[in-house]
Formats: sequence, C-alpha cells, structure tokens
Amino acid sequence: MTSRQWVLLLLLSLAFGGSFFFMAVVGRVWPPLTVVFARVLLASCLLWLVLGLRGERLPPTGPVLRACIVMALLNNLIPFSLIVWAQQSIPSGLASVVNAATPVFTAVVAHWTTSDEKMSGGRLAGVLAGLAGVAVLAGPAAFGAGAEFTAILAGLGACLSYAFAGLYGRRFRRLQVAPLAAAAGQTTASTLLALPLMLAFDQPWLLPMPGVGVWLAVLALGLVSTGIAYALYFRLLAEAGATNTALVTQLVPVMAILLGVLFLGESLLPRHVAGMALIALGFCLIDGRVLPVRRPGSP
Repeated sequence: MTSRQWVLLLLLSLAFGGSFFFMAVVGRVWPPLTVVFARVLLASCLLWLVLGLRGERLPPTGPVLRACIVMALLNNLIPFSLIVWAQQSIPSGLASVVNAATPVFTAVVAHWTTSDEKMSGGRLAGVLAGLAGVAVLAGPAAFGAGAEFTAILAGLGACLSYAFAGLYGRRFRRLQVAPLAAAAGQTTASTLLALPLMLAFDQPWLLPMPGVGVWLAVLALGLVSTGIAYALYFRLLAEAGATNTALVTQLVPVMAILLGVLFLGESLLPRHVAGMALIALGFCLIDGRVLPVRRPGSP
C-alpha cells in the first residue's frame, strides 16, 4: 500500500471507530431505531449529493431495488440497531471489539454458502482462534444471563448480519451498479424501512429535546461515520483492493477504545483485551499475509 492508501485507511478507521463513540452518546437519550433512522437519513442525503455532483445514478430496475432492500436489512438496519442496543449495556470500546469478529463470521458463512471461498487450513485456524477470542470476551458472563452477555450476543448478531451482507453485496457488481450508487441505494432503503418502525415503537415526538452535544453527535454519526466513511471505503476498495481494505477491521477497535477512554471515561477488562488479541490473531490467519504458510520449495 502507498502512503496515500495508508492515510485513507487510518481516516476510514477513525470514521468507523467514531461511529461507536457517537452511537454511545446519542444512544443515551434516543432509542435504537431513532438513532438508526437519523444515521441512515443523513448518510443518504450526503451520498445522493455526491452522486449528483459526479453525474452517477442508481439503475431503477427490479433486481437492483431488491438488492438494495436486502442490503438495507443486512448491512444497515439489523446490525446498526443491534449495536446501538448493545451499547446500552456495554462500553463502546467493547462493542467495537466484538464487531472485530466480523471477518471470522464471514469466513464461516462464505465456506457454507459459496463455492470459491472454502476454508483452508489457515482460514480454519483463524476461525477457531477468532471464536476462542469471542469466548474469552464473554468470560464468566457466558454462564449467566446478565446484561453484558446479552449485549455481546447482540454484537455477534450484528457480525453475522454483516457477514451475510458482505457476501450478498457481491451481486451489485454482477448488476453493474457502481459501489457509491449501491451505498446510496441501501441507505435510502434503510431510511424508508426504519421510518415506520421508529414511528411505531419509539414515538419520537414524545422524546425529550436533546442538547447541542447530542445533535452534533447525530450529525457526525450520519455524515462522517456513515456517509463520508462509505465514500472513503469505496475509494480505498478501488485503489488498494478488498484484502487491504479489510485491515480496517482491526484498526476500528483501537480508535473506538481511544475515543471511549478519552471522552466517555470507559475502560476494558483484561479479558476484553485478551479476546481482542485472539480475534486479531484469527484475522491474521484468515488474511494470510502476516503469518504466511509456505509450501515446500516455494520462494
């Protein structure tokens, strides 16, 4: 990767890591569906503005619209809601650590649902290490039904949803939809799906008016951590490839933990750090670059 690509990667990790921080701030005063609606609405406005400036459009065909709806559920509505709900019981840093298990779940789902991404020995070892990390994260809470364990399960549910989204999203290329247009389509579908749910369950007109700090967090969550983050993500994907872009998964928890410690007074237990280390090891084994397995006679 070039220096420019490393800068893009760090900016992307800060934007994604900031989402956990901003969700923690907004989630203290708003229920999950209201947070999700505000996030995807602002992101949609920004993404459509960028598309208009670039002269791009989303093909209004049936298959494309169906793909946007499915991606809205798998990549936005379900995981965003689960993460916001989980952060009502666990720190934002821990939520980001749990979310780092997404590549592990993706490898498992890909093995069972695709013909070209089967698990090799290294990938299997990575999955086992990642699952061990999840078990260490849960710790004693796994033997009870406490709020922390339930929140961790919700975070893992978000990982599973992201895993299916990553595999399902590959069809946008087959449909010849530009990545940024696909992002605008799925956030718009998420906004339309979240609106009736928010009105029915959250009744936002009964919520107290938040302060300036919360409104700023809402704007940052929607515009920076979702809209701009998508733009950075697809730019890096085009320049550095999917494997290099996946490195952001391991940088996001670092950014989220730093923001949580500095501004929210959060802290992590030793087992949370140990679990993160095992998940990171699993990622390295799945990725295959940090710990390469060489065949006899290979250079």
